[in-house]
Formats: sequence, C-alpha cells, structure tokens
Amino acid sequence: MSVSVIDTREAYLDAVKALAAGNGPIAIDAERASGFRYSQRAYLIQIFRRGSGTFLFDPPAIGQLTELNDALEQEEWILHAASQDLTCLREVGIDPKRLFDTELGARLAGLPRVGLGTVVEDLLGIHLAKEFSAADWSTRPLPQAWLVYAALDVELLVDLREKLGDLLDDAGKGEIAREEFEAVLARDFRIVREQPWRRLSGLHSVRGTRGLAVARELWEARDEFARETDTAPGRLVPDSALVAAARVLPASKRDLVGMKEFTGRASRSQIDRWWDAIQIGMTTTDLPVLRAITDSVPPPRAWPDKNPAADRRLKAARAAVIDKSTELNIPIENVLTPELLRRLAWAPPEPVEHESVRAALSDMGARAWQVDAIADPITDAFLASVAEDVVEPSQTIVDEDQTTPTPTSDES
Repeated sequence: MSVSVIDTREAYLDAVKALAAGNGPIAIDAERASGFRYSQRAYLIQIFRRGSGTFLFDPPAIGQLTELNDALEQEEWILHAASQDLTCLREVGIDPKRLFDTELGARLAGLPRVGLGTVVEDLLGIHLAKEFSAADWSTRPLPQAWLVYAALDVELLVDLREKLGDLLDDAGKGEIAREEFEAVLARDFRIVREQPWRRLSGLHSVRGTRGLAVARELWEARDEFARETDTAPGRLVPDSALVAAARVLPASKRDLVGMKEFTGRASRSQIDRWWDAIQIGMTTTDLPVLRAITDSVPPPRAWPDKNPAADRRLKAARAAVIDKSTELNIPIENVLTPELLRRLAWAPPEPVEHESVRAALSDMGARAWQVDAIADPITDAFLASVAEDVVEPSQTIVDEDQTTPTPTSDES
C-alpha cells in the first residue's frame, strides 16, 4: 500500500471536487508535532469519505483549506477526541457544523476504554497499531510507514461511527450524544491562562517571592525563545532546570553553568539569555504574590475547615452523581464535571429548591440532559446534608448498678 501527500493547491482543489462527489459523513483526523514544535498547528490532515477515498493534505504547503470546508460544511464530520483537533482544524479554515465524536460517543455508550485503537478492536475486530501517534509530524518528507498509519486512522472512522451510533440509540442515549457533540462544537479550545508560568512543574519547591520572580523571568525567556524557533519549550530547557535555578538563585553566570540540574540542549548555548532572566528576576520590584489570586473555589481538602456546610453538600451530591452515573452507565465526569459540582456545592442558589438548582446548573453550562438527570438528586442531597448540621451526641450504655459507663464491646 503506497500513500502520497497532497502538497499543491492544484492537487488540493481536485481532491475537494472528489470529496464533494462522495457520499455520507466526512471522517477527518489531524497530526500535530506536540512535544517537538512550539505551535499546535496541523502538519497533516487526513480525510476519508465513501465514494471518494482517502486524502492526505499537507497544510503548511497548501495554506488555508476553506474551499474544502465550504464544499462539505453541511455534512456530518467524524473525529475521535474532537477537542484535541478542532483548534488546529479551525486555524486552516475547517470548522464543522455537525459532529460525531467517536471518543466521546464511546464514553457515553459506557465502553470501559475509549482510545481509538481499543474501540476499533472492540467494535470492529481490527487491530489498529498506534506506534506513530507521538511522532514528529513536522518531519519532511514524511516516512511512508507514517502515512499508511495516518490513512488507516480515518478509513475506519465511518464504520466505527455506525457501530457507536447503534449502541447509543439502542441504549436510549442518541439525544444525549447529540447534545454533547453540539456542546463540543460550541467550545473554544484555545487555552489562555493568566500567569502561565505558575504551571511550571515543581514550582511548589521554590520559596519566597524572589525565587518566584526568577522562575517567572526564566519561563518567559524560554517561552520567547521557543516561539522564535518553533520548538517545544521543554526540548530547550526542561521545567526541572528552570525550577532548580529559581530555587538555588545562582550568584553568577559561572555558578549557573556549574549547576548539574540546569540541563537541556539550549541550557549552555543560550546561557546569556538565562542569566539575563535571572538578573531581572533578582532585581525587579514587580514581585509576584506567593499564591495566584483566583476566583475558583478552594480545593475540596480545605472545605472541612473553610466551609463545613459546603463540604457536606459536596460529599452528599457526589454520592448522588455516582449513583446516577451507575444507573446511566456513563462516566461520572460526563454526567457532571467535578468543577461544576464543586462550584454549585460551594455557592448553591438560595433557597435550595429543585427549580433553583436546575436554573443554576443551566446557567453554569450544564446540558439539558444533565439538568434533567441530576438536578433533582443533587437538590435532595443538598437538603439532606443540612440535617448533618446537628451533631449527634456519642452514646454510651450505662449499667444501672455501675457509676461508670460500660463499653459497647468487649475490652481487650
């Protein structure tokens, strides 16, 4: 089997015509170079449609694929784990209006494992090798074995969609799946974080605001260089090296060079860059706070002390969600995300009633099916947790002839 890549506008436009002449849904997948490149762009896009065949496109060479989107936008598009690929597809002009996500569909159907290879093997009886999933897809030319792998990824998606569609319909989950797929399409998956440097792995080991300032400046210096070179930041200098420097606070460039923990392929070739960042961090008056200010609720482990009533609500409601998850055979996080449940338990509507909880869940972004399934059980759990505000006294059994309590069990 020989597979070629379309890398010219002329061949691309011919492929668009062929795909438009096909029939049925569009199976699509994208390959990025995560872990190798700074960007999350698509370096290969694979498409299969019955009656048309399989096409592999080289987006960096072709440019925007808006003609493809315009010709097929009214069709159903099939992706596996769409949340991972929609952003890079949208960057090149592909923005589906109808979606079937085989990974999400497998979750809703109650399958125990939802990776593409596993689902294909379980439902279609075909072993799908995944040995190139983490390859550097920015490589040119792409090896033939990689291209064969990429083509197979989409050629089975239509059959898989049909199997999963039948499973969902038979379980009465067809409408649930449609709501979930629409919600995926409505989301913007581009991640914009405030103070992204705080996500440095191991940052908790850095003490004091001065150390944090150095960590911040090192992170920003690395991010700028990674963007300039289109290289994954961790391939230049790993998080552990930046954190080690912020923890030690070397007094000179020689001390930095001498740090065994300061590793990475750019750790020495760009030593001036890193030393400049450390000096900025050591002298800046713009010191970061020890903990980032956030409007999110505290971690649940702190609730018993900070808000005991919320802690009781959360535990009671979580049990209700687990029961509903078991009943529906849908993973807990798909019945209701842990974050949404925590937000609701921390600050429930007043008064806590079935309708007010339903409204609160809708306002927070829960889908209609989720509201119907879980709002009432959560409300009942919240109300039941109020009874726990009354602390029951410990009970002892006192013998009428004794003046001291008698234990309820034999003492050893």
